[in-house]
Amino acid sequence: MTSTRHSIDGLKALVGRELGVSEWHLVDQPRVSGFAEVTEDFQFIHVDPERAAATPFGGTIAHGFLPLSMLSVFFMEAVGEISGTAMSMNYGFDSVRFLSPVPTGSLIRGRFLLEDCAERKASQWRLSMKSTVEIEGKETPALVANWLVMLLVGD
Repeated sequence: MTSTRHSIDGLKALVGRELGVSEWHLVDQPRVSGFAEVTEDFQFIHVDPERAAATPFGGTIAHGFLPLSMLSVFFMEAVGEISGTAMSMNYGFDSVRFLSPVPTGSLIRGRFLLEDCAERKASQWRLSMKSTVEIEGKETPALVANWLVMLLVGD
């Protein structure tokens, strides 16, 4: 995991710039099947390699929400904890677009561009980031999202 690299003041100066890129993560069948268990989404394209082989994808693919759910770990690897904050929380998304399926066996990573860092009220800062999940060897990313994260300042 990345150590603390940024403070709130430091982030304000980085608006419009890339914050970082995570490590690659394997999206293998056990991860996809485990995600199916947690979400109760057992569509065959995710969990049945034999049936999925007969589709245009040629095999199973990850649920779209699987790489989206990994943004938090990607962010920690790419950016690290923000000094002076007590915690960060998901605040939502202004947009999410699933652009390319993630074939099982692929490597994915997150890339973060800081679009805004704004104080909402005392002790609360909202980050707006263009968050891209890339698939190794593919031009089109798995997804692009405008992710909102709330930072609570304090101990």
